[in-house]
Amino acid sequence: MTNEPKIGKFLDDEEQEIFEAMSAEDYEPVSVMTPEMVAKYQQAARNTINEGTERVQLRLPRTDLARIKAKALHRGIPYQTYIKSVLHQDVS
Repeated sequence: MTNEPKIGKFLDDEEQEIFEAMSAEDYEPVSVMTPEMVAKYQQAARNTINEGTERVQLRLPRTDLARIKAKALHRGIPYQTYIKSVLHQDVS
């Protein structure tokens, strides 16, 4: 049994094509983040982190986590930082 998420049934044709391309051995991610965007996300992460933090554990469906990781990779930031920034934006 593998730990790979079974997301095929949740994807439309375009998403399936993207998933297959990202799963290929010769895949090399390309960031479309500008230095200004990176600085913006880094500052948001710093603001969130510097408030004092508390450890939280939660369980996510593998498909959601795979999508979160893909979006974080696209933005050029760690996925945990991305999760924190999404939560911070929602509650602010």
